Amino acid sequence: MSSTAFITHPNCLLHEMGDDHPESPARLHAIQDGLIQFGLADFILNIPSQKVSKDLLKQTHTPKHVEQIEQFSPVKGQYFPIDDETSMNHVSFEAALYSAGAGIVAIDGLFNHQFKNAFCAVRPPGHHAEKDKAMGFCFFNNIAVAATYAKKQYNLTRIAILDFDVHHGNGTEDILKDDPSILFLSSYQYPFYPFTIPEKAADNCLHYPLPAGTDSTAFRQCYAERVLPELIKFEPELILVSAGFDGHHSDPMADWDLLDSDYTWLSQQLVDIAESHCEGRIVSFLEGGYSLPALRTGAIAHIKALMKI
Repeated sequence: MSSTAFITHPNCLLHEMGDDHPESPARLHAIQDGLIQFGLADFILNIPSQKVSKDLLKQTHTPKHVEQIEQFSPVKGQYFPIDDETSMNHVSFEAALYSAGAGIVAIDGLFNHQFKNAFCAVRPPGHHAEKDKAMGFCFFNNIAVAATYAKKQYNLTRIAILDFDVHHGNGTEDILKDDPSILFLSSYQYPFYPFTIPEKAADNCLHYPLPAGTDSTAFRQCYAERVLPELIKFEPELILVSAGFDGHHSDPMADWDLLDSDYTWLSQQLVDIAESHCEGRIVSFLEGGYSLPALRTGAIAHIKALMKI
């Protein structure tokens, strides 16, 4: 049996925001095609996601937010606009439940020793969703839901969340700020959407803003000298990862110059740290990545590192 689980659900493909929207079902197809193309499909453990309970969502988000997102669901064939770039179709709420539920399936699998780590290939993504606000293609904060569940279900006191998406995980910080059991580390292009102000970070949230044009050397130096030492010092019992591949040099929505090899390098570092501190336990969640070829190869680089291939 593979030590790495690939967790997704067909309903995650049904959410869409229009034919020209960059956050499209084709993103998941690209990753799944990559598993076949690179010969990984037969060696990874495929596990279906399950719907997250509304009760757990309401422990992470405000009850009003959860209820509103459900109520906003339009009739088939129509869209409900959340903001200028985020909208719902008639199955978006259902897809969001499966997306947020993937982390629950993953964490139970880790602690029941079914597998060592997991990649949640889900959409809609989550790291921009705040406690009471959907934004930036995100409705519920998948990684914050997972952290909330892991903390309560398995009595964890040191959960590290590392976000290498090119955009700051403002929602994750909004939900988990000032929680001493959580360490949130986020590198991101600055200044850039969502226009976070680094100086206003909460004590348990460490910001690593990097300018447009950040390349492999600057990215790796930031992690080797600043980010990873903080992660090691925290001695995590579980590592959760917001894995966005929109820092790739060919991504149309950002201005970094990263390569697939950078995702390989960072992912290998995380696997090594996890093996030293938390029996290898990593749960990774798909966030951004809008060049389909770059998303395919970047995500596969990340998954291969999780699989130690």
